[in-house]
Amino acid sequence: MTGLLKVAAVALAGAAALFAVGFGLFVRGLTRVESAPAERADAIVALTGGAERIGDAARLLADGLGRRLLITGVNPRTTADDIARREPRLKPLLDCCVDLDRRAMNTVGNATETADWARRHGVRSLIVVTSSWHMPRTLAELRAAAPDLRFVPFAVVSASFEPDAWSSDERTFRLLAYEYVKYVAVRTRIAVGMPAHARLLETPSP
Repeated sequence: MTGLLKVAAVALAGAAALFAVGFGLFVRGLTRVESAPAERADAIVALTGGAERIGDAARLLADGLGRRLLITGVNPRTTADDIARREPRLKPLLDCCVDLDRRAMNTVGNATETADWARRHGVRSLIVVTSSWHMPRTLAELRAAAPDLRFVPFAVVSASFEPDAWSSDERTFRLLAYEYVKYVAVRTRIAVGMPAHARLLETPSP
């Protein structure tokens, strides 16, 4: 029994060390400063979950960096007029160039709906707009759902979010640690070939 406990302790210590190293690399790789997309794309997709995401996507569309915008994960109760009031730049573009996806309720659903939308509109490249900490998992899900598409990340960096504060701020640590665990789970699922299940009944995004 003592030998088994020692083996278990070593295994736990190794797992903790791997988590710490992987978590450090994950945090280090997050975008700290917003910058213009490296290139234009056929279209833009913005994942709901923060007002800044929609605002940045609206600016990219207005600047002509994509010809169409999909906002995925919109609360079923949110109307196009609601979005226009929040983002006036989108008002003249809503009828021609903006689509609202109200089905997706999580990142898997976002990727599934985005892939379907891209096929319907003949889109071959997409600028992806989401928060910097959410970008790695989003890209992993999108590449799994639509391996034939080219993705250009645009990471939204909030002025109130400082990833390097994780060691001193409990809220930041919880957010990043939880996101890292989900990212590892997604990469593992994709690596072993498990199918994604787009659960469409979770807490709606704003």
